[in-house]
Amino acid sequence: MTAAPTRAARGSGAATALTALAPMIWGTTYFVTTEFLPTGHPLFASLVRALPAGLVVLAATRVLPRGRWWWRSLVLGALFIGVFFPLLFVAAERLPGGVAATVGALQPIIVAVLARVMLGEAVAPARLAFGGLGVIGVALITLTPQARLDPIGILAALGTAVSLALGMILARRWGRPAGVGAVAFTGWQLTAGGLMLLVPALVFEGVPAQIDAPALGGYLWLALFGGLISYTLWFGGLGRISIAAASFLGLLSPVVAVAIDVLVLRAEFSGGQVVGLVLTLAALLGGALGGGRDAQRKKS
Repeated sequence: MTAAPTRAARGSGAATALTALAPMIWGTTYFVTTEFLPTGHPLFASLVRALPAGLVVLAATRVLPRGRWWWRSLVLGALFIGVFFPLLFVAAERLPGGVAATVGALQPIIVAVLARVMLGEAVAPARLAFGGLGVIGVALITLTPQARLDPIGILAALGTAVSLALGMILARRWGRPAGVGAVAFTGWQLTAGGLMLLVPALVFEGVPAQIDAPALGGYLWLALFGGLISYTLWFGGLGRISIAAASFLGLLSPVVAVAIDVLVLRAEFSGGQVVGLVLTLAALLGGALGGGRDAQRKKS
């Protein structure tokens, strides 16, 4: 009688671990953007991150949307790619990573509110408490006294949180078409979002005057890992774990970003950042595992 719940718990844990790889990969975006890519081309970087990988997937899988999934793919492609990517790169260029990460840490709270409005889910006080704890933890980890508060950058960072949260809610509500794998589904969104970026990127920015070897490597990383692989893991996970758990996994992005600063850029790690790390991990574990238990109770 106890074997089935154990297998279910293990399956949920494995799904959560795989899904967690996506925000961990996204945590490298700020480092790659600031250290390797040409400045002043957020739209072009977004385009390169999405469209080539999406077209490769479409050519390899030969699976196209049908019926209502044409417009649904456009909506999800806009939220996850066409809107999210440019705002992410604008935030990365105009803000210190800590400010952008702190604003982005509001995502679990935004998801909770949208889930209440759009899915009819109750907003548990503990979920909001863990969300607030995550914001405090990320702020302690990433913010510095020298952090500049650029208004446009802050709006862009807030836009990324709202866009990704709304995309998560709709992806959860719509699910995935029967018989369509996560890779093909990801290809739809990458292609749709990339096509939305094509004209604006070429008209307003154009191709950078010089793309050296480090920049080429940065673009390849963002397209392969930051786009195709991470979003395949993400879309696959959204169908297997709770929306609450998925929203808290996003806290891993700033943790990875700071780890890169410390290990690669040799930045100092203060006592306050240690406290912030503990608080962030507590929020992550409490929010993600609590959301997973809630989902299991609803299914039983």
